[in-house]
Amino acid sequence: MVTESPDVTSYDPELLDHVGSLRSDAALMEEYARRLRATAATLDGCPAGPEWSRPVLERQADACGTAAEQLRAAAEALLAHTRAGD
Repeated sequence: MVTESPDVTSYDPELLDHVGSLRSDAALMEEYARRLRATAATLDGCPAGPEWSRPVLERQADACGTAAEQLRAAAEALLAHTRAGD
């Protein structure tokens, strides 16, 4: 039988650490998106750059941006959950 601990607040420091980690990961994903877009722009101006590179890098940058948004949303949901336990 699984039971829940009545002392939910004992998990708050650990959950808050996860909130910080999620936010940090979101910032990293935004930085990756920025780098991918910069690389795409550089390759776009390079005659030797493959034609497919810019669209592929842009899609990857978009995916990183989406991941950053999702990580931030997860952090906010976890923070709300933590506050609800107070």
